[in-house]
Amino acid sequence: MPTKLIPLISTALLYLVFYLISAVKFDVVIKANAVPLDFLLQLLVAYIIFALSKRVWVFLIIQALLMGLFYVGNAIKIAFFGGPIMPDDVFALHSLLLILEGWRFFAAALVLAAIGGLLLFNFSMRHWSAYLAISTLLLLGLTIVYNPTMIVDPIDKYTGNSVWDQRSNYVWHGATVYSLQEGSRYFALADAAPDVDLAEESARHLLATIPEKSPVEPEKIFSPRNIHLVLLESFWDPNRLKKAGYNQNPLSPEFRKLWKSTDYSVAMPPVFGGYTANSEFEVLCGFPVTKDNVKFERQLKNSVPCLPHILADKGYRTIASHPNVPVFWNRVNAYRNIGFKTYWSIQDFVQDDMNREFMSDATLYRQVIEKIAPSLEKKEPILDYIVTYFGHWNYPLSASRPDKITSRSTVEEVTTYANTAYYKSRELMAFINEIRKRDPDSIIAVFGDHLPFLGENFAGYVDSGVLAANRSDFTPAMFKFYVSTPMIIIDGKKGPLKVGSLPLYQFPKLLLDLLGAHEPTIIDYTHPLLDMRVRPLPGLHFNILKDGKVDVCKEPPFSESCQKSTQWLQDVTQVSNDLFIGRQFTRMKHPSVIPDEAPQKTVIDVSDTLVTPKND
Repeated sequence: MPTKLIPLISTALLYLVFYLISAVKFDVVIKANAVPLDFLLQLLVAYIIFALSKRVWVFLIIQALLMGLFYVGNAIKIAFFGGPIMPDDVFALHSLLLILEGWRFFAAALVLAAIGGLLLFNFSMRHWSAYLAISTLLLLGLTIVYNPTMIVDPIDKYTGNSVWDQRSNYVWHGATVYSLQEGSRYFALADAAPDVDLAEESARHLLATIPEKSPVEPEKIFSPRNIHLVLLESFWDPNRLKKAGYNQNPLSPEFRKLWKSTDYSVAMPPVFGGYTANSEFEVLCGFPVTKDNVKFERQLKNSVPCLPHILADKGYRTIASHPNVPVFWNRVNAYRNIGFKTYWSIQDFVQDDMNREFMSDATLYRQVIEKIAPSLEKKEPILDYIVTYFGHWNYPLSASRPDKITSRSTVEEVTTYANTAYYKSRELMAFINEIRKRDPDSIIAVFGDHLPFLGENFAGYVDSGVLAANRSDFTPAMFKFYVSTPMIIIDGKKGPLKVGSLPLYQFPKLLLDLLGAHEPTIIDYTHPLLDMRVRPLPGLHFNILKDGKVDVCKEPPFSESCQKSTQWLQDVTQVSNDLFIGRQFTRMKHPSVIPDEAPQKTVIDVSDTLVTPKND
């Protein structure tokens, strides 16, 4: 067989094998009309690698690993999270490897190490074709980085593009075309810091939507009460799966009673099944996450007056507690930039009650209470922010936590998650009761960071008819369900609040209002629009209207509410980019909690416009 035919034959065989694995195992089927172009592009990749290879057998291993990553890797990501691998996932790779344990870590790490090592081992420039291959790679790379529209525009025109439905993009384009298309789009649409005119114009638009305060409304006086804020890993109500056939309600009866007193209020986080840091960003900084990337990783470069900074400037001791490795999701830098003075991570806790690698909520709560006890006794105001780790997939339990819940579901996670929720809800209630006894005037807020993963392609949810297997088939009610988790806010002795469906980025403003803090802050920029609450998701957003209707905004032509919210989100994005990655033209005059670490930026005060805001 002629050597030059090897890449053609190997590409055809591997394409067939990985196509079948993707379709049969993960139910991700690339459309037939996408195959020819996708195959040809993959064949070009094969010939480039082949031209740079010394040995045929090493080339075949490299090609198999790369195509497996392209086709099976994307299928796994779609099955778990509803969408394929995006360019920003490359930056999240470090955190992914940190969280994987045992064989999962070695499977991921070995594939990546093998690809890199074999490419170096097999690299050769012995033939003219190698120089042609290098030239092609350099030309393609320079085009992707410096003129990406030359790639994006023709592919979009030929194959189409759905801004909000990346799974459909993948199956209609194929893994190779999709990767080239979205890799180029990443550079074409990369977030950029706005100039002063654009930033200030967006800021004025946002501040003008804030309604004037009635002169007869009594203004609360600032009262520095303690705040206990708990982000609960994957916390949700499994009983909403009506066809799961649980032998008992997984959530604690005491928790359900407390939650009922809020009229079953829910938080609306920006993510499903993962990316906890994006929920953190929203609840701490008051700005929505609109893209499929981790905000803490590369989009929080500046020191910003988020909620911890604001409270620190008011004399609060600001503490973050999370029993994971400290660098996960870049939390060390992110927490510092948003104003936490203290960060307790896994090495700061005694690991005396573990569910495999995940510290139980019970011991986490107990140790945090012990650590903050001196502040409680001294009446020193504190922001006690806790991020739990127990409840992470795949929901392991220790021997001291035997299974209590059974179900009829064939999806394993439907049962294992319900048992996790059984213990999480009871350990949470023990914490809430202890805090209310020790610190009765404090504000206590707890919420789930995202819904749990319950099988590939939303299998556990699909069985009960609450979600469709494909996000493109979601109804408006399903989009709301997809990002709704239990939320309880207790306003000291006044008791639980009824907040309805609250996007997480609106929480900081609510908290400051409860404290009676009225001075202008950056959180004012995301004051909710009149008669609607806006929940952005990657590629789309939806509005919860005053009558409870869900209006999903995907692509033009937009409804009246979608037109209004789309313009609002564009202004929010500009101000957010200015504050978090830009020169902070729109930053309010607000002293930094750590002056010598604050960036030396040009700061233009726009707070005067808050004194007499205009109606829309």
